[in-house]
Amino acid sequence: MAKEKASSYSAKDIFVLEGLEPVRKRPGMYIGSTGPQGLHHLIFEVVDNSLDEALGGYCDTIEVRLLPGDYISVYDNGRGIPVDIHEKTKKSALETIMTTLHAGGKFGGSAYKISGGLHGVGVSVVCALSEHMRAEVCREGKKYFQEYKRGKPQSAVKKIGECKKRGTTIIFKPDIEIFKEIAFDRKKIIGHLRQQAYLTKGIHIDLYDERDKNQPFEYHFYFEGGVKSYLKYLSRNCESVHPNPFYVMGEKDEIVVEAAFMYTDEYEICEESFTNNIFTPEGGTHLTGFRSALTRLINDYARKGGFLKEAEPNLTGDDIREGLTAIVSIKIKDPQFEGQTKSKLGNPEARTAVEAVVSDALSDFLEKFPQDTKIVIEKAVLSYKARKAAKAAKETILRKGILEGLSLPGKLADCTSRIPEESEIYIVEGESAGGSSRQARNRRYQAILPLKGKILNVERVRLDKMLSSEEVKALIIALGAAIADDFNIEKLRYHRIIIMCDADSDGNHIKTLLMTLFFRHFRQVVEKGYLYIAQPPLYKIQAGKEVHYAYSDEEKEKILNGIKGGFKAGIQRYKGLGEMNPEQLWETTMDPANRVLLKVNINDAVEADKTFDMLMGKEVLPRKRFIQTFAKSVKNLDI
Repeated sequence: MAKEKASSYSAKDIFVLEGLEPVRKRPGMYIGSTGPQGLHHLIFEVVDNSLDEALGGYCDTIEVRLLPGDYISVYDNGRGIPVDIHEKTKKSALETIMTTLHAGGKFGGSAYKISGGLHGVGVSVVCALSEHMRAEVCREGKKYFQEYKRGKPQSAVKKIGECKKRGTTIIFKPDIEIFKEIAFDRKKIIGHLRQQAYLTKGIHIDLYDERDKNQPFEYHFYFEGGVKSYLKYLSRNCESVHPNPFYVMGEKDEIVVEAAFMYTDEYEICEESFTNNIFTPEGGTHLTGFRSALTRLINDYARKGGFLKEAEPNLTGDDIREGLTAIVSIKIKDPQFEGQTKSKLGNPEARTAVEAVVSDALSDFLEKFPQDTKIVIEKAVLSYKARKAAKAAKETILRKGILEGLSLPGKLADCTSRIPEESEIYIVEGESAGGSSRQARNRRYQAILPLKGKILNVERVRLDKMLSSEEVKALIIALGAAIADDFNIEKLRYHRIIIMCDADSDGNHIKTLLMTLFFRHFRQVVEKGYLYIAQPPLYKIQAGKEVHYAYSDEEKEKILNGIKGGFKAGIQRYKGLGEMNPEQLWETTMDPANRVLLKVNINDAVEADKTFDMLMGKEVLPRKRFIQTFAKSVKNLDI
């Protein structure tokens, strides 16, 4: 039988995809996903090509336009893509670049000393995944163009007139057959373009949003300070604990290294790394080299200055990096990325170069600024002591659970199921709501953990202080997956963790505190899609024997407008979960057949990190500015 199956495997079973067909067949391999991330990646791939011109010194202006009809236009005043006939393909170089994978000026020759593009797939992938694309090139006073549909050229390259300026314009419309929804997020685009402008000194990057003719929008970036300016921007919501930021720009083995860092009064670590201006969110060898240099030199100076006793172990990387905001940016001729979306750098020589450049400069910095050195080392030593205290507290919590026969917190009303995939836990505000929800729940798969008041704001405390909170300890034991270094998502007891609070300002505050806790200390729970927010109704509307529940003011009005027969509707505004009896709570908020749950997602971890810093951190001024900016857009403010 096995031999018969094997014999059916022949040449006819081998599919050969030509041209850009592989991209359309498996778009996720090239752009990460066909969701919002992949959609925006199309813009960034085209902008990357323009930035390559800027990095080579051939371009100082890039314009990005969001146009009506889901079109995007990217222009740069670089040299313009060549249009002469390519020797190998016998086609125009423009057509070759736009319609062929692994084609471009980044392979051999001297067109680009460094580039951000990966394997030359960038613009050709965008062409393949676009319903329509148009390339316009100005070179040597002549203007040329070519159009494409889903990666296929519609004609040969044509000369269409004269032009005074030089450069390339790429206009494209993403293919609705590939992307579920085409909705460009201006804020996301601005964030990326701002980042690139910081990393490329002296370049003008302009964004024009022309989708709504009645409300045109434009944003312009230009920074002379480069990475130093970007460091200041990243730490804008925090206060530096030492007066002199560190900065170095140097070269080792033809790799240009630029790095900057400062310590703030926060506990979180913010590190961003780039290769040829490409953001590498998973880091890589360049970031490893930076961390190695920082850890080694700080430990050397801690020993030399007597901050560490002889019997004490070295400070760990985590101790030294607590409160650190750092940027590492390198320029390298042949970047080797792990994954098509360039999320992690793999070049081993990058580690050596960064470690050497940063070590030399940091040694000088620590000697030149002894006061800064003292502050940084004292902060790291304090972190070390807090880590020891947190470890002891964490072990006490976990040991307590084991010694008590894995007994769970007394306030937890657990479910009978031991299958995490079907089990869910409601984290409920207050004992009153906890009582109602205990009566309302389905005991087989729904657990209830009531919280007493507002939990600790974990954004402002270290782990050791956080673990002294009874409410936090109860939650850790209930979830069963431990915390910090011991956290194990595989041991999580529930795959739906539902925050259920009153629909008022206190309830919203508690939700924010809990989301901060999960983002900072149980981020895998959020990334796996296990965290939800319950949506209890705001109104109960009764007309005769008919009962309706409204979850918003708009829904309330719709229900009222739909009530017939002359009934006078009675409207009850729920101020808290405790106002509902168990039957109502089950029917509206806990019954899987009827309830509304919001899943908590992290679309942009870096932006989320900054938002939590701003809203929940120590600095008041950034929070005040945020409130002043968005106060007018708040609906149904509950005071």
